[in-house]
Amino acid sequence: MQILCRSRQKVITQSWSQDAGRTWSPMTATSLPNPNSGLDAVTLADGRQLLVYNHTTTGRSPLDLAVSSDGKTWTLALVLEDRPGEFSYPAVIQTRDGRVHITYTCLRQTIKHVVVNPSSLAVRGPAGARPRAADSGK
Repeated sequence: MQILCRSRQKVITQSWSQDAGRTWSPMTATSLPNPNSGLDAVTLADGRQLLVYNHTTTGRSPLDLAVSSDGKTWTLALVLEDRPGEFSYPAVIQTRDGRVHITYTCLRQTIKHVVVNPSSLAVRGPAGARPRAADSGK
């Protein structure tokens, strides 16, 4: 089992349990930046992990969806938000039909709800990789 946590060290931290959560390893830094903002993760029915978080050390944009098969190596699967503003406090679940539902605060005014088919997630490179202008159609 793995737990991912926000920290004041500008990275997501992690701890691992080998005994179903009775004991945990010391907290260590991951390679994922984070400005001490909320994050959420879920293990999918197919065994992959999804993580929704702010991939930055300052502010609350961008908001990314990363995927991992081992909880150690994360790759960018979807950029949820990359415009200026605050996108925070994500929550993510997988429903019985297999779809992934993500909610988060949008600009401190509304809550946004995004539904993703996890089988359609295309890995876009290392976590935090931004598509080049030619790739994004801009």
